[in-house]
Amino acid sequence: MAYGNGQELRQRKVLVTGGCGFIGSALVRHLVDGCGARVLNIDALTYAGDSSTVADVADSPQYQFEHLNICNAVRLTEIVRRFEPDAIIHLAAESHVDRSIDRPADFIQTNIVGTYALLEAALTYYRSLTGSRREEFRFLHISTDEVYGSLDHNDAPFTEVSQIRPNSPYAASKAASDHLVRAWSVTYRLPVIISNCSNNYGPFQYPEKMIPIMVLSAMHGLPLPVYGSGENVRDWLFVEDHVAALVMLLVSGRPGETYLIGGGAEIRNIDLVRQLCAVLDDLRPGCAGFPHEKLISFVPDRPGHDLRYAIDSSKIRTELGWQPRESFASGLQKTVRWYFANEPWWRERLGGRRIGERLGLSANNDRVPLPGPA
Repeated sequence: MAYGNGQELRQRKVLVTGGCGFIGSALVRHLVDGCGARVLNIDALTYAGDSSTVADVADSPQYQFEHLNICNAVRLTEIVRRFEPDAIIHLAAESHVDRSIDRPADFIQTNIVGTYALLEAALTYYRSLTGSRREEFRFLHISTDEVYGSLDHNDAPFTEVSQIRPNSPYAASKAASDHLVRAWSVTYRLPVIISNCSNNYGPFQYPEKMIPIMVLSAMHGLPLPVYGSGENVRDWLFVEDHVAALVMLLVSGRPGETYLIGGGAEIRNIDLVRQLCAVLDDLRPGCAGFPHEKLISFVPDRPGHDLRYAIDSSKIRTELGWQPRESFASGLQKTVRWYFANEPWWRERLGGRRIGERLGLSANNDRVPLPGPA
């Protein structure tokens, strides 16, 4: 299969959960426009689920939408039976670490109970299939590198056989969902594939994540909040590269296997913010707060903040020939330009409030901790 092509999916029916979220919407757009697949998008449209993210394909005859919480097992089973998918891609999840610390119950419900409901619906449907449709059916479960816990600076990157050691309620709930998916593979022979990815960034990311917060804050001359001393390290993956990897896994991945997807772009949080400031200086030298690096502000660290995540993605690169097309520098440029060009979108996400009020920031450098840095 050609890299990122996915033409094998033309006219195939793919059910996507969480397809109005950041990664899910990028996948839905690619499946419909890039692959010619027939997509049913199931999303509960919570605060981070936004139908505008799939507006480009909303009128396509290849696209359908169901407003549904995946914990609704009865309706979920009926929708799967009615749509008759060739594949299910499961992205629906509560995913923000800081929110999981404040309200872990939401994460237990969606990420664990919801995944169980989807597995049961998928298994019931899978058992009804025969012949080639049964042989070709796939259940692709998208997870995170955070299930593996934290690395020291000199530790080798995570691999598919690294020990599961989650340190936040979010990571624990995703680890539990991964275990459920694996169990349904081994016990019930459901043909599943699990992927664990590193930090994603790119267009349409909800403005409570690190890079959108930094971009929008800098645009308004507000402090750029960095947890602790900024020594935490993350590997960054441009969302469209992630989507290409998921399509390759769906077409060519081996059932029962786990694949790690990373951008090969490890960077300390403080260095990321400095690099972002340089991009902003170049693109908007007349912007408030120029030079932007002077806006960097350190805030108290969050509880259980993992020091470092790093991914060894050699398995998917070797087996399937995938590799990220965007460097971190080029992906960051594209992302910043997108936020500059799409002000109505992110302003609507801020709920009509001023940028500082919505993000918990003030122009006089008074700080309160807020969601953001990974």
